Amino acid sequence: MATTHDITVEVQVFYLADQSKPDSGEFFWAYQITIVNNGRFAVQLLRRSWRITDAHGRLQTVHGEGVVGEQPVIQPGEAFEYTSGVPLSTPSGFMAGQYHMRAIPSGAQFDIEIPAFSLDSPYQNTRLH
Repeated sequence: MATTHDITVEVQVFYLADQSKPDSGEFFWAYQITIVNNGRFAVQLLRRSWRITDAHGRLQTVHGEGVVGEQPVIQPGEAFEYTSGVPLSTPSGFMAGQYHMRAIPSGAQFDIEIPAFSLDSPYQNTRLH
C-alpha cells in the first residue's frame, strides 16, 4: 500500500495457473488495484506508467491513457477498483509505477505512486519482495 497526496493505492496479485504454460515460458498474473481518495477534492486518473521487471532483470515500461479503458473520477471518500493482468516469460518478477492524476476543480496535475509488488509463481526459485 502507498499513499501520495491523500490518495491510497492498494494491490492484490494472483498467479493464474490455468492461463500459464510454464513449459513454454508463459506465466500470467492478475492484479487488483484499489485507489482510495482520502482527500477533500475529487480527482481524475488520466494516465498510467508501469515499470515491469522480469526475473532476468529485463525492464519493460508501459504508458497509457487511463486504466481498463476508463479515466475515472474519484470523489472524496470514495474508491475505484479494477483488475488487469500481466504476462511474463519468467516465473517471477515485479511491477511498480505511477498514476498521473488531475485535481478537480483546480485542474492541477500530479503523480501518485503505485507500490512495487511481486509477481510470484510456484515455478520460481526465490521470491522477490
